[in-house]
Amino acid sequence: MLKANYHTHTTFCDGDEAAERMVQRALELGFGHLGFSGHMDEEIHMDWSAYVAEIARLRETYADRIDILCGVELDTLYDPDSCPGAEYVIGSTHYVDVDVPFSRAVDYGADVSQRLCDECFGGDWYAMCRSYYELEAQVYDRLECTFVGHFDLITRFNDQMQAFDEEDPRYLGPALEAMEHLVRQGVPFEINCGAHNRGRKEELYPRRSLLRALHDFGGQIFINSDAHQATCLNGSFDVAVQRAIECGFTHVNVLAHNARGGVETRQLALDTL
Repeated sequence: MLKANYHTHTTFCDGDEAAERMVQRALELGFGHLGFSGHMDEEIHMDWSAYVAEIARLRETYADRIDILCGVELDTLYDPDSCPGAEYVIGSTHYVDVDVPFSRAVDYGADVSQRLCDECFGGDWYAMCRSYYELEAQVYDRLECTFVGHFDLITRFNDQMQAFDEEDPRYLGPALEAMEHLVRQGVPFEINCGAHNRGRKEELYPRRSLLRALHDFGGQIFINSDAHQATCLNGSFDVAVQRAIECGFTHVNVLAHNARGGVETRQLALDTL
């Protein structure tokens, strides 16, 4: 089993558990590394100083048992200066770049997503997806992120809505263009298990066709649970490892502190997990 997670939410943002409870659960699972990645975006932004202080306290308290990293999940449309000293950055696109008097988040609710599509894109879901991926393609330029989070979050409610065909060229074309551009920039992608491990989506992010394309483009991967509860800290890791192997990947990236206290990327062979 993979024994590391770098997409972890707590009560500092929209998670259900205190940070220390997540550490305790990681220890129960035999984790060697745990990265915290609280949200900083226009709707959810932490008390950054308090967050950093608590993660530092936990790192010191549990130093002989687990490697704890202080990261952030930063949105493409949010200010990267809001999180000084973050040890790694998840670059995520939660919003479409439109001016509306209500939430512009693509993962806020099916009704909100439909309203965004109707009022900003004339009801054309493929136009909305194209706008989303045009913004997604800028995530590294804007944030210099360590890896890309839940690349195809725009599909969050599509299992229930069936609003567009995720294999249609009108959808896949912009997604693949954004993906290839980001791979050329050298930024890895996460396989995000969050919606799957909470029973909200059949597919992981990215879906299988996109994950195969990521491999063919020469991309690299992390595997993360996007845990908001301790019970989900390793949720769907077995599915993600198998899916990665099926799509041609041989290794997964992990982050760890080195002897000098810096953070480095290492690789684990998938067939050992």
